[in-house]
Amino acid sequence: MLSKSLIENLALELDDCERNRKQTKQFSLRYPEMTLEDGYAIAQKWVELKSKNGQRIVGHKIGLTSKTMQRYSRISEPDYGALFDKMVYEANGDVPMSNFIEPKVEVELAFVLKKKIEGSNIRIDDVISATDFVVPAVEIIDARIERVDKDTGKMRTVFDTISDNAANAGVILGSTAVKPESIDLRWVASLLYKNGTIEESGVAAGVLNHPANGIVWLANRLSKWGQSLQPGEIVLSGSFTRPIDVSPGDVFHIDYGAMGSIPFRFA
Repeated sequence: MLSKSLIENLALELDDCERNRKQTKQFSLRYPEMTLEDGYAIAQKWVELKSKNGQRIVGHKIGLTSKTMQRYSRISEPDYGALFDKMVYEANGDVPMSNFIEPKVEVELAFVLKKKIEGSNIRIDDVISATDFVVPAVEIIDARIERVDKDTGKMRTVFDTISDNAANAGVILGSTAVKPESIDLRWVASLLYKNGTIEESGVAAGVLNHPANGIVWLANRLSKWGQSLQPGEIVLSGSFTRPIDVSPGDVFHIDYGAMGSIPFRFA
């Protein structure tokens, strides 16, 4: 376990990296004794720091919920982070490239809650009944901690991604809302176009067999810390495509079929 002072210093380091658009070396390499609990403690301290600096939590993201994402990241379990108001961008507009270090785009579904979800024995029916509506979403992930160590070639571990607020950096929500009980969410599909070419496609069942299972996992995980999901929060359930690299000027169009589309550009 890392000391309390080191955890606080690492959270400050991440905050500095984000503000100054730079990366730091992997915590798991620098502190091989760190644990999963250390990762979440660092992330929590960073969340507290952001809140003190005037950012408002609007929800949560769940990462690494699909086999596609786990294989891509070489990480075998999900993680989660906090969504802040500053991270929300509009569809049909420009996303400033200067706000990120090394951004990538993922395709997800967002659950907007109408009731609190808490406890250690949450099931998929509890999530469905607590959800007001579901909308298509695009998550922008980033890396304040190096994805690959420059000296050793080592990939970051789950300890690093957890510390880094689960690589959370931005979200764009679609406008077509559906009630979660009105359709089979497993079959929601998407086509990801980058500069007019399909780069990725996927089906929401790739997220733990049903996208609501991501929220099940998160609620049960949060219960260990005495936390819960609150009414009005946005919860990104996890990507069902691999992350796509971004360059300045790239134009994206994510087609969700009957659930509409999300166009945007990195400027």
